[in-house]
Amino acid sequence: MQQIKKTDEHIIFQKKSGRYAVKTKKAKQWVNGEEKQAILVAEQLITLPDPKAAPAEAEPEAEAAAE
Repeated sequence: MQQIKKTDEHIIFQKKSGRYAVKTKKAKQWVNGEEKQAILVAEQLITLPDPKAAPAEAEPEAEAAAE
């Protein structure tokens, strides 16, 4: 792993696969989940995809006509 960035609270590494790993400086523990995602977004290393629009529900009138 290659060290990419060092902040006041975290150390950010990049793995050979291109993925990121985040470790806290104080406790020397790995950060996972939403906290890791928030750190990487704040450091502008990743961008989050736009949420997909909820699929439109079938109209009840069309279903009633089919019966």
